[in-house]
Amino acid sequence: MFPKHSDALRTWARPDDPMALARLEERLPPLLSVIAGMVDLTGFFTLGNIFTAHITGNLVVAAAAAVRGGPMNLAQALAILMFMLALMAVWLIAGVWDRRGPVLARPLLLVQFLLLTAVLVFSVVTRPSANPHGLMAGVAVMIAVSAMACQYALLRLAIPGAISTAVMTGNLTNTVLSLMDMLSKRRRLLTADADRLRRSLHLLIGFLVGCVVAAAAVSIMGDWAWSFPVALAAVAVVLATPWTAGGNIRGL
Repeated sequence: MFPKHSDALRTWARPDDPMALARLEERLPPLLSVIAGMVDLTGFFTLGNIFTAHITGNLVVAAAAAVRGGPMNLAQALAILMFMLALMAVWLIAGVWDRRGPVLARPLLLVQFLLLTAVLVFSVVTRPSANPHGLMAGVAVMIAVSAMACQYALLRLAIPGAISTAVMTGNLTNTVLSLMDMLSKRRRLLTADADRLRRSLHLLIGFLVGCVVAAAAVSIMGDWAWSFPVALAAVAVVLATPWTAGGNIRGL
């Protein structure tokens, strides 16, 4: 009379399900951009001015220090290596699970949630912000960077059509050029449509909101500010579950 639960789950979990992909593209990237903004700014303020989300910022600073002969922040250089290692680990995990497409989103979001929870617990217990250039701060940086690597990898592996939450310069470029194209009365120069403008704008606003909220949280709560990205990471896991991503499942 009704389909079995396992059958319903298999229907939702097809890796090439366009409806599942569309739902994830619509719901997850704006939320993940807020998380990225919170993690980046919280890490920058409490962990020795290291970018935990925008890894290319660390690459620029490390290269400048190497060329000019200034003091090298070891944690900043290690964050770049850790980011690459974490990406490799996510790729290997996805291969072991033998999953791709939307069914891969929830497990990777769960890993991101667990890593951010680890940053919160570690920061509350060890108070790395008291010595932002110390060993404890360096450990917290590595965990936070791994969480962000997981987020960016899941966008490429699970939702390949989504706009990246990491490349804010690219998103700003897309937003400005798409807006100019839409306002122009001449022939459009870009192939991007209004939907791409909307998505890029949502990511920019989300990242900015994450930064503002994180700045206020760090000022008021100190190391407990990590609780905000942890809470939103939990929401992201819920949004990617089979029960909520599709609204409901027939037969449940």
